[in-house]
Amino acid sequence: MSIKRIIKLKKLVPEAMKHGDKTIKEFIGKIDFKNVSFSYNKNQEILHNINLEINSGESVALVGESGVGKTTLSELIFGYYQPSKGNVFLDNINISKLKLKWLRDQIAIVPQEISIFNDTLINNIKYANPKANFEDIIRAAKAANAHEFIMSLPKKYKTLVGERGVKLSVGQKQRIAITMAFLKNPKILILDEPTSALDAKSERNVQEGIKRLISGRTTVIIAHRFSTVKNVDKIVVLDKGKVVEEGNHRELMKKKGKYYELYSLQKGLD
Repeated sequence: MSIKRIIKLKKLVPEAMKHGDKTIKEFIGKIDFKNVSFSYNKNQEILHNINLEINSGESVALVGESGVGKTTLSELIFGYYQPSKGNVFLDNINISKLKLKWLRDQIAIVPQEISIFNDTLINNIKYANPKANFEDIIRAAKAANAHEFIMSLPKKYKTLVGERGVKLSVGQKQRIAITMAFLKNPKILILDEPTSALDAKSERNVQEGIKRLISGRTTVIIAHRFSTVKNVDKIVVLDKGKVVEEGNHRELMKKKGKYYELYSLQKGLD
């Protein structure tokens, strides 16, 4: 499937996902969850009465065991789903009243595994912002620590990457994902532990790009490895779909509660 066709499909909005038609002129990226609960079906509530404030430019890590609702919480921000109860607000506007395309234009996601098409690097990168010119792409790649490895490839930015990016290493694909996020230039950034499958050298290169990327942006990090959350502004601990603790690394370690338990367990397994 071509990049152009993917872009056209992206613009289609399923009937169940239609939101309102509002936009925010001077959007700063503040996120509020107010009494939010969510269920995929009536028998299993994934999130229960979540109250969480994420300020503009703040970096927040969501931690907890698998299945506690970390990813679901981020999907509510992106408009994949709407709460069963309660509301999500962006800059004090109910997310359900916002135009879905506008909403998603304000958010970039750097996943654990990026979807890469069997096309050139430049076309894959431009998927994040089809209107970007070559100079924009180079600036984004340099900021993401990707330009150097791209220039070492036989056809540089015109290199065909193969199905699902098979010709690139995991670390290189992650740097392409960060390049795409820079090119999109969002107010809100969602990171789904993009360094979890990397070796030490690759992780260092990716972390440098991420550090530049999150500067000045509202950032939500879905954390699986606790080593990545020590320097965020706030850590939110989820357990059984509820927020059970909030604070920075030092504060939560002093409490010796759920975060301390999870952190100590993971440190012992490393």
